[in-house]
Amino acid sequence: MPYAQADDGVRLYFEETGSGRPVVFVHEFAGDLRSWEGQLRHFGQRYRAIAFNARGYPPSDVPEEVAAYSQAQAADDILAVVRHLGIEAAHIVGLSMGGYGAEPDQRERFRAEAAETARFIETHGMEAYAAKCAQAPSRVQLGNKDPRGQAEFVRMLGEHSAQGAARTQLGVQRGRPSLYDLVEDMKRLRMPVLVVTGDEDWPCLQPGILLKRNIASAGLAVMPNRGHAVNLEAPDEFNRIVGDFLAQVDAGRWPLRDPRTVGGSITGI
Repeated sequence: MPYAQADDGVRLYFEETGSGRPVVFVHEFAGDLRSWEGQLRHFGQRYRAIAFNARGYPPSDVPEEVAAYSQAQAADDILAVVRHLGIEAAHIVGLSMGGYGAEPDQRERFRAEAAETARFIETHGMEAYAAKCAQAPSRVQLGNKDPRGQAEFVRMLGEHSAQGAARTQLGVQRGRPSLYDLVEDMKRLRMPVLVVTGDEDWPCLQPGILLKRNIASAGLAVMPNRGHAVNLEAPDEFNRIVGDFLAQVDAGRWPLRDPRTVGGSITGI
C-alpha cells in the first residue's frame, strides 16, 4: 500500500490516478479519500489527481495522543504527501475543517460541541455517530436529493476509527484558530483561491464572505440549495466550478482583485 511519512513518523495512505498538473484532494472530518471518488475519476482524466487519508483515518496511522493532531500538523501532512510524490507545485482542493464555528459569537459553542462530539464517538461508536451526523442541519440536503448517496456516506463514516475521529475533533477541530483571527494572514495571500460553499451551509456562509473580502486573489462560488458536502451533493456542478477555476489558473488568467471594486462609493458617483 502506498504511504507518505509525516515529519513525526506518522504514515499517510494515498491514492492517485491520471497524469499532468497535480491536484491534491484533502477530505473533510466526516469523509476520507473515498469521498473524492467522483473528483478522482473526473479530474484524473486531465490531471494527476491525488487523495490521501488524514492521520487518524485508517489505513493511515492513528496516533494515540491528542497532541499529535492539530490544524498546523494537518497542513504539514499535505506537504509531506506532496514532497513524497516529488511534486514542486500543485492545486489543493480541500473541504471543511475550517468554516464551522469560525464566527466569534459561535466560537465557544463550537468548541463545546467538538468536545461533546468526541465524547459521543468514544461512548457510542462510529456507526451511531454516522447516523446522527447524516441528520445534521447542513447534511440533510444530501439525503433529500440522493438517499443512496447518503446511505453510502453513513456506511463509510461508520467504518472510521473512533479513536482517530475523537482525537481529530479534539486536536484539529476544537483546537484550531478561528478564521476571524487569521484576517491579517489572509490579506497577504496572492495565490489563486476559489471559495465554494452551499447556500444552505449556514455556519459557513459568512466565513466564506470573510475569505472573499480579505483575500485579494479569491473568488466566491455559492451553490444554490446545497449543504456542506457539495462535492457529494452535486458532483457535476462542483466539478464544473472547480474545473473552470483550475483552467483559468493554468492559463494564467485568474486575476487579483481590482482595488476599484472596494472603493468607498456605492454607485461610483
